[in-house]
Formats: sequence, C-alpha cells, structure tokens
Amino acid sequence: MFSALRKSLQGDRSPASVRANLLAGLTVGIIALPLSMALAIASGVPPQHGLYTAIIAGVVIAMAGGSAVNISGPTAAFVVVLLPIVNEHGIGGLLIAGFMAGVILVLMGLARLGRLIEIVPYPVIIGFTAGIGVVIATLQIKDFLGLDIPSLDGHFTDKVVTIAQALETLDPAECLVGAVTLLVLLSWPRLNIKVPGHLIAVLVGSLLAWMLGGLGEDYAVATIGTRFQYELNGIGGHGIPPFPPTFSWPATPTDADGEPVGFTLELIRTLLPSAFTIAILGAIESLLCAVVSDGMSGRKHSPNDELIGQGIGNMVAPFFGGIPATAAIARTAANVRAGGTSPISSITH
Repeated sequence: MFSALRKSLQGDRSPASVRANLLAGLTVGIIALPLSMALAIASGVPPQHGLYTAIIAGVVIAMAGGSAVNISGPTAAFVVVLLPIVNEHGIGGLLIAGFMAGVILVLMGLARLGRLIEIVPYPVIIGFTAGIGVVIATLQIKDFLGLDIPSLDGHFTDKVVTIAQALETLDPAECLVGAVTLLVLLSWPRLNIKVPGHLIAVLVGSLLAWMLGGLGEDYAVATIGTRFQYELNGIGGHGIPPFPPTFSWPATPTDADGEPVGFTLELIRTLLPSAFTIAILGAIESLLCAVVSDGMSGRKHSPNDELIGQGIGNMVAPFFGGIPATAAIARTAANVRAGGTSPISSITH
C-alpha cells in the first residue's frame, strides 16, 4: 500500500519534475471535469456526484494505489452496472454498493489476487468493452437528439424501440449542438494541437448552445443548470452545488417504488452481487490501465497495492457523495502524454 507514492517521494523531486506533474494534472483535470459529470448523469445520479468521485476517489487512490500515473474516477464501464442499482435502490443504495465493492477490492489485494486478473482472456475484455460502448451510445441518443422520452426502461431492445418511436420528437437545436460537439471532438486530433480536444469540444458546444438560446425559447438547449436541481442543508438551487464535497453518511436506500428502506442484512444480500460486479470490473479496468501506463511510462506498478488503493478509494468516496470509481485508460494516457510521472499529477487532477 502507498508503494507508488513512496517510490515517487524517493525519486526525482526536482522543481522541474514537480512542475511537469502539476501541469499534467491540470491538463487531465480539464479533461476529467466534463467526463465525470457526463458519466454521473449516464449512471442515473446528479452531475455533482461525478465531480465528488473524481476529487475524493482520485486523490485517495493516487496516494494509496500501486501505480504512479493511473488516473481514477467515474468510468464508462460502470454505467451499465450502476444505472440499474440507482433505479432500484436510489443513490443511497449505489453508495452502499460502492462501499461494499471497496471492501471486496481491499480483500482481493490482501489475498494477492492482482496477478490472477491477468488471466482473463483478451477477447472477453474486447467483447465486453464493445458491448458497454453500444449500450452507452444507445442511452445517449435520447439527449443527443433531444428526444421527448420520460425514461428509457426495459432491456436493450426495448430501449431501441422506444427511441425509434420517439424520433418524431427530435429537437433540431439540441441535435445541432450535439453533432457539432462530436465533430470537434473527433476532428481535433488531426490538427496536432496540444490543447485537449475535450476542452475545445465543450467550449464550442457551450458557445453554440448560448448563441442558440439568444435566438429565443424555441432554440434553447437544456443545460446542467436547467436540468438539475439540488437541495443541501436547506439551500436549494440549480446545477452544481457551490460547495466542496463534505463528509456525510450515505443517503437512505430506496426500493423500486422510491420508498425508503432500512440498512438491513436483506439489503446487503440484495446489493452483494452488484458489489461483486463493481469490484471485478474495477479490478480488471484498473489493472489493465496500469499495464498500459507501464508500457507508456516505462514504470512498473504493484497490482496488489493497486487493488488495495482502489478499494480504499471506493470505501472513502461514498461518505462524500462519490460513486464507484476505477482507473480510466483514456485519462491515464493523457496524463502520461502530458508529462505525468508521479502521483502528484493524479492528486492535482
């Protein structure tokens, strides 16, 4: 535990190295900001929970994990697992499942199971990842096209049918903003400019939405501020709460009808399969990410320490409103390319 942090503190601590890691962390933070909110929304929770996850879990895992450059936070792989938990047990149930997954990850690390994850067949990982991509893309079509769909329930085929039936409600303004943002995101790498494409895409899309809103209500595009509300300590508002994450007990779990239920042994039994799924997915993705980052940075990670660090992060995050987290390959790769060589960059992010 804390092996990556210890090695980094014993290594290069020159001002140039610290400065490079701070800049790398800032770069990744810019990328992670919209991603964390988007993945939280896709998981069925308000966007601020994605930010809380990136902040709390990201810092704890960076300090306690076994990889010097892994960047942890909400990831796309979890969306298909977390959304059903939120629908059935509410945010409280999700936070409890995340804590349970953290305990399982710590136990896996203590049992030195880090290397066993490497025997998972590569085609299985590719197939699973591709399936996740298809499911997430399907879930985003509703908002991308501005379709008037109250909720996308049922199995995958049911969702596709619901979307097809709602195509006549397409909102041209929202579709235009989504299409332009996606076009910028996909085409930006061809320009070979070091400014992150994610940042440019968000800025261009936001500017376009603001311009359309100025033309009148018929062209207004939904934003984080108009779609989400919050109430904290009796204070309500729109968008993201203007407060940092604070310690609190996870919200009360609910049943499928939204009625509160107690923290019982039955609830633990109900959430345990989901917690195992979250833990296994988190273990696979974080260790795959560590292997990829090793190849890019020339460093060597400690798989068991990484599992323990991921577990501790997922045990701490729920008490600050954080959802399950794991290492993200895209953000980690961006960290290494930006000059990140130590947990300083991950903590800065």
